[in-house]
This record gives sequence, structure tokens and C-alpha cells, in this order.
Amino acid sequence: MERSEILKQFEPANENMLNILHALQNNNSQNYLSEEDIKIAANYLNTTYSHIYGVVTYYTMFSLKPRGKYIIRVCNSPVCNMENSTKVIEEIKRFLSIEVGETTDDKRFTLELSECLGRCGKAPGMMINEDVIGNLDNVDFKSIFENYN
Repeated sequence: MERSEILKQFEPANENMLNILHALQNNNSQNYLSEEDIKIAANYLNTTYSHIYGVVTYYTMFSLKPRGKYIIRVCNSPVCNMENSTKVIEEIKRFLSIEVGETTDDKRFTLELSECLGRCGKAPGMMINEDVIGNLDNVDFKSIFENYN
């Protein structure tokens, strides 16, 4: 979808900024906001590039660099940490042969950390794009990841 079509879905008001940025990022096959995306959003919202850039760099759900088709966000909050999220992160890193912030060679997965996914009752947890998965202690990651082609 063209950027102009995405913008038309929203009124040019600051309260729509996050939704606009998410829509632009979701439209990008590499799951990130390009410099052009930020310029267009700033122009549409009648604000500065630096204002939009500041918002993008503040929120961890946005990225300024290309990422994989599937974004894995592992919760690293105190609750998930007490429930072994560190072990989960290490297992995912080992299984995918990447570090946090990296993307697999086939561009399928990018591994990121999140401060809270709001699923403390099912800790430790992660998201793969919009899918939330909990109770990750002693799971078979191969069976989880093979569902994402």
C-alpha cells in the first residue's frame, strides 16, 4: 500500500501519531520505519522530523533498522525474569543462532527484548508479531518457530 493511502486512514492530528507510525512500519516488508516514513509522517502531522524521530526512538515497538518478517519480543520484566526469562532468551539465541537485536540470515526472525507484555500470569512470555505466547518454561522452540514461515 502506498504511504499516502496509509495516511488517508487517519486525521492529521497528533493523537494519531502512534497509529500512523505503526501503520507505516507494518506496511514495510522489513518491519521498520525508514527516514522517508518519518519525513512523511512529520509533514502530514505538521511537526518536525526530530519530534517524530524522538517518538520512534523512545518506543521499543518501533525500529529504525530493517528487521525480520517475524519480530520475537521476549519479556524481560522483573516478573518474567523471576520466572526464567533469561533462560528463555538464551535458548532462543542458541536455537536461532542470533543475539538480541539481530536478525536470522534468512530474514525470518529478529530477536528483541520487551520490558513488559502484560501477561505476568503466564510468565515467562514473548510475542511473535501480534501473537502472545506464555508459559515458556521448558517449551520446544522448534515447534513454536516452525509455525512461522
